[in-house]
Amino acid sequence: MIRKILPLAKKYSFFGILSALSIAIEVAIEVRIPFLLSKIINNGIMGNDFELVKTLGLKMILMAIISLFFGMLASRFSALFGTGFGFECRKALFARIQDFAFSNIDKFGTPSLITRLTSDTNMLQIVFMMVVRICVRAPLMFVMAIIYAVKINTRLSAVFLLVAPVMAISIILIGRAAHPRFRRMFEKYDGFNLSIQENLAAVRVVKAFVRARHEKEKFEASNNELREASIFAEKLIILNGPIMSVSMYSSIVVIILLGSRLIVRGLLAVGDLSAIISYVSQILMSLMMISMILVMSVMAKASLNRIGEVLDEIPAISDDAADKSLRVENGSIEMKNVCFKYSLEAERNVLHNINVKINSGETIGIIGGTGSAKTTLVQLIPRLYDVTSGEIFVGGHPIKEYTLENLRNSVSMVLQNNVLFSGTIGDNLLWGDENASDEEIEKACETAQALSFIRSFPDGFDTDLGQGGVNLSGGQKQRLTIARALLKKPKILILDDSTSAIDTVTDKALRDALNKQKDITRIIIAQRIASVTDADRIIVLDDGKINGIGTHSQLLKENEIYKEVYLSQQEGANKNGAA
Repeated sequence: MIRKILPLAKKYSFFGILSALSIAIEVAIEVRIPFLLSKIINNGIMGNDFELVKTLGLKMILMAIISLFFGMLASRFSALFGTGFGFECRKALFARIQDFAFSNIDKFGTPSLITRLTSDTNMLQIVFMMVVRICVRAPLMFVMAIIYAVKINTRLSAVFLLVAPVMAISIILIGRAAHPRFRRMFEKYDGFNLSIQENLAAVRVVKAFVRARHEKEKFEASNNELREASIFAEKLIILNGPIMSVSMYSSIVVIILLGSRLIVRGLLAVGDLSAIISYVSQILMSLMMISMILVMSVMAKASLNRIGEVLDEIPAISDDAADKSLRVENGSIEMKNVCFKYSLEAERNVLHNINVKINSGETIGIIGGTGSAKTTLVQLIPRLYDVTSGEIFVGGHPIKEYTLENLRNSVSMVLQNNVLFSGTIGDNLLWGDENASDEEIEKACETAQALSFIRSFPDGFDTDLGQGGVNLSGGQKQRLTIARALLKKPKILILDDSTSAIDTVTDKALRDALNKQKDITRIIIAQRIASVTDADRIIVLDDGKINGIGTHSQLLKENEIYKEVYLSQQEGANKNGAA
């Protein structure tokens, strides 16, 4: 997995190299200082040569300043390297997610993808910053400190060899046990993000039903689960610090005891003992740094795997075999024996043997009960999902022969949920065509019956919508999304229950305006039969199957489901009128 992640850091490898060079210089100077200190004690203080003390002391101060300078450079370069990697990692993840089909996104879930883009990436970024520093600093300090320690006294410097295996074994055991715990912790992060996302997205419903207390309790439960998972993972990792500290200080105590005896017997100078203690501290400190980076790597391994799962995920829909030059010439649609299910493991299809042919420029209505797969049917046309079996033709060609960009640029789909983005009305409309002129924008808004209410705002098209268009009514949002779809100048326009919040008078005006768009094939999913009565043909769906196709008058005579829906709506309208 690491081989797939490392190329993301290639662009910033120069900063990694500069950081490594700076650290090498810093360590080389830092390891030299205890050796000079031993000379000051042995030859300067013990030998009453205060000129030597002054000279070597000033040299040590200068070396410390230079070491500090290169340490600062190393920190800066490693930060640039780590943040650069984080930037590239997030960019690669986001780009990959943009290539996902709906089924891929359904597999991971939105909260999990957010966690992988944020928490998991941040964890890897921190580890990369530490690795580039410690992986140079620790081995270099370890080797150089051993050389100096052995040079001064071989027997004393061998003490740390007894401690090193203890430290290594503890690191391995802790690392193996901690990894699954951290993976569970990040899974709890997914659930935590889901709890927050649902609450913020549905905050109006929460307040309307006075469910704030319930949401607080649900959040507290999710938060407690995350806390407990974090404690469960961390309480194993924190054992590493005490084990390392006990090992290091035990070694120093042993060296002091042995060294003091050698000093009494005249076999070791005081300055040499001081230097050896410093070098053994550096040796053990380098081992502690290595243990720390290994512990961090255990924590990051879970994040690495989760990020790798996204990068390795193969988009369910691909246009690699498509003809890039092929364009949609007209809005004709044909479905031949189309079957579909959301999961290949599912026992039954959502759509069963759909056969229908729609001529270019026709207006088609789709009626059916809840769960009859109306939305699923139209989502297959722009390949938001791929059919399980059968084939769909658009403009006389199988849809798989088009690139996704060319196909979807020719199909405008207004979804049930009206999605508007932060920004102005004009910004949102330009999603349809970023190069649209003012006249084209106004014409699309006029067709969508949105121009009048836009002009009623003091700032007109420059009116800021806020997040998700919070300052618009449901009907206004629907008309804006329809206008945005029309700006694409599509060959096929799909309105998925997109006029449910619009009053009947405006709905009639909208349908009349759309009927004038003779070069656009219009597919209208509606709950109100009044919205599709003037369609060229109406498709009645029932449990994923076509129950009937015909005009309004034909279906009233021949189709029981259509007739039942029509009579129930007429009865409801008569009761409302009488009231």
